[in-house]
Amino acid sequence: MDTFAYVRAGTLAEAAEAFAAHPGARYLGGGTNLVDLMKLGVERPSALVDVTRLPLGEVTELPDGSLRIGALVRNSDLAAHPHVRGRYPVLSQALLAGASGQLRNAATTGGNLLQRTRCPYFQDVSKPCNKREPGSGCSARDGVHRDHAVLGHSERCMATHPSDMAVALAALDAEVELYGTGGVRRVPAAGFHRLPGDEPERDTVIEPGEIVTAVLLPAGPAGLPSAYRKARDRASYAFALASVAVVLEVADGVVAHAGIAFGALAHRPWRARRAERALLGAAPTRAAFERAAELELADARPLRDNAYKVPLARNLAVDVLTRLVPREEDA
Repeated sequence: MDTFAYVRAGTLAEAAEAFAAHPGARYLGGGTNLVDLMKLGVERPSALVDVTRLPLGEVTELPDGSLRIGALVRNSDLAAHPHVRGRYPVLSQALLAGASGQLRNAATTGGNLLQRTRCPYFQDVSKPCNKREPGSGCSARDGVHRDHAVLGHSERCMATHPSDMAVALAALDAEVELYGTGGVRRVPAAGFHRLPGDEPERDTVIEPGEIVTAVLLPAGPAGLPSAYRKARDRASYAFALASVAVVLEVADGVVAHAGIAFGALAHRPWRARRAERALLGAAPTRAAFERAAELELADARPLRDNAYKVPLARNLAVDVLTRLVPREEDA
């Protein structure tokens, strides 16, 4: 068994200091992903900095109508929160689509964002993996890659990010709040995770010593029609083959706002900016949705076994967008 130090932080400053004092340390929240990776030998932290006693477990409505979600809010509590269910249904749906009820009771908002890829080669220490051991190679490229990326991947890595929640946050224009030695900063949720490039071992834009403290949901999309749809091999407890989160506003017969993000297609939730731009000002027809989705997925680069993801993602997006358009009898 690998030995490691254990520090229970009482304040954010203590957490950051303990993390900085132990190169190779990891923050411990719910532990639903980290502990599994430690058992597999993928993660070998020099220290665990326990952050579960920090005051980060509340959902707070801010004066401007936005929501601040503490990093330690449990996934089950967030999915059931009345403000989330009523104003941001896409987020509640995404959370409920992920994992089991038991895991959602333990998993945290911050931990969900920081979970590592479920690529089997990453989790198998006997196989080369650039994400786990930079420079060793990517076993998935010539191996089994049915579940892997079709957008934004590189020669060094074609893994996908497994979070459902993060896809909804990207579509909602949420922000991730970080605390570190330089103070507090916020980054867009859609840009929080990195594409692999030449450094697939770096999952996010977090700087050394920083800790996720909150997620902020803007007031703008609150109350707009939104939905999350996920395709998977079985009806529950399975990671997405492709997924889509959509926020849609139709006014005066045209699309006034569209927030679209795909999951399970790339190293990070894929914000569909091309599709959004194509839809703004357009009539909300199925044909328009099909053109927008095809435009977004035109640069997909599937490999031998995962080309099915492109039409699957397109069809998911078109279906969700179509269902969100207000019907005349609902007006």
